[in-house]
Amino acid sequence: MEMFGLLLFIFGMILCILCWVRLIQLAFNESLEWGLGFVFVPFVSLIFIVKFWPVTKKPFLCSLAAYVSMLLAKSVSNL
Repeated sequence: MEMFGLLLFIFGMILCILCWVRLIQLAFNESLEWGLGFVFVPFVSLIFIVKFWPVTKKPFLCSLAAYVSMLLAKSVSNL
């Protein structure tokens, strides 16, 4: 069961990283200022996600699913 938890955790980490890279890409596609703000300024990422919700909905919800996957992995095994 620990192996399943570890694989689920790794899957969640990779999925989370890919989703956030996609969100950063969307921010830079909007403008250089949004991209730099997304990366370096706290809470600009949340403002960007809310302001451009139709575009950012899929990667944001995907990252939430990845977090849930990592929490499930944590509960299944002792990571």
